[in-house]
Amino acid sequence: MLQPKRVKYRRPHGLSHEGHAKGATTVDFGEYGLQALKGAYITDHQIEAARIVLARYTDRAGKIWIRIFPQMAKTKKPAEVRMGSGKGNPEGWVAVVKEGKIMFEIGGIAEDKMKEALRMAGFKLPITTKVVKRTKSLSETDKAKMESQHESTLDEIKAEDETKTETVSDTGNEPASGEAASSEAAPKSEGKKGE
Repeated sequence: MLQPKRVKYRRPHGLSHEGHAKGATTVDFGEYGLQALKGAYITDHQIEAARIVLARYTDRAGKIWIRIFPQMAKTKKPAEVRMGSGKGNPEGWVAVVKEGKIMFEIGGIAEDKMKEALRMAGFKLPITTKVVKRTKSLSETDKAKMESQHESTLDEIKAEDETKTETVSDTGNEPASGEAASSEAAPKSEGKKGE
């Protein structure tokens, strides 16, 4: 999961997510973006879930930008503990997202696929979102760069799949490939004893 390498304060005071975002309110890198319509704390797990949806729906084609990062620790006191005695321990990391902030951007694939991928990613977030289009036009070289971004990684994945020959069992109940072959080769004798 995403989390900062080091922070100034281990248990910070909460930053407010109310009000309008001052920056990152326009699509600057890709062709389409996912914009927050209200403020909230977005956890590292929610960001990762949205990223997985974007990667899977697009078959890892094009390019994806994540424009939020969970830099703030959220603390929580244990259950059934009396009031006072200091601040609770850090429980997780959150990104402070204000209204109007662009959280994810995508580019380099078909327009309808980009819109649908961002719409699906919006379901993984605890706020209402909308898909917005880039206002400044992209140059042809930038578009070509986005489209070719993950071609090399796709080739590596295909080559890796071809080199893997043995299958790994999820349950562990299936016999190993050598045992299965020997049991199939040896015929079962079903005759009665003494015949």
